[in-house]
Amino acid sequence: MVKIVGIAGSLRPNSYSHLALQLTAQRLQVLGAQVEILDLRQLNLPFCNGQQEYPDHPDVERLRQTVQQADGLILVTPEYHGGVSGVLKNALDLMSFDHLGDKMVGLISILGGQANSNALNELRLIMRWVHAWVIPEQIAVGQAWNAFTEDGKIKDEKLSQRFDALAQSLVESSRKFQSAA
Repeated sequence: MVKIVGIAGSLRPNSYSHLALQLTAQRLQVLGAQVEILDLRQLNLPFCNGQQEYPDHPDVERLRQTVQQADGLILVTPEYHGGVSGVLKNALDLMSFDHLGDKMVGLISILGGQANSNALNELRLIMRWVHAWVIPEQIAVGQAWNAFTEDGKIKDEKLSQRFDALAQSLVESSRKFQSAA
């Protein structure tokens, strides 16, 4: 069984990033993946200062171990000022090649304005730098305030199909990489 860890880079209650992550997790589970969501709102993570160890912050070790044991990741970020949220970047900075390398990664960005790929491109670069494998499918949800129904469903059928395709690709790619390893 493929294990996928999901992380959303938003600390807001009722965030669209967390909603998108939940919707993706449901699709991954339907495809047979085991999914664990690491909620950064619930973890006590320090600012990364380049240290190897953070003994006063046991959640750093929890983050590292959970990610290291995964076959793949789904990363969701709100786009702030044209880039990845500081919260997600800090969580990634607290990890190393040992934790993130050789993972299949799916990417989603959430924007208040028009969809673009700024944060996605930034995440792709970060993931490549730590030797992770980003799948080609990616999603930028523009005007997120209007993309979901009040009960948390995706309004646009084409966007919903893109979530399905991303989940399918992440599971298939993770399985292939897992069997080749």
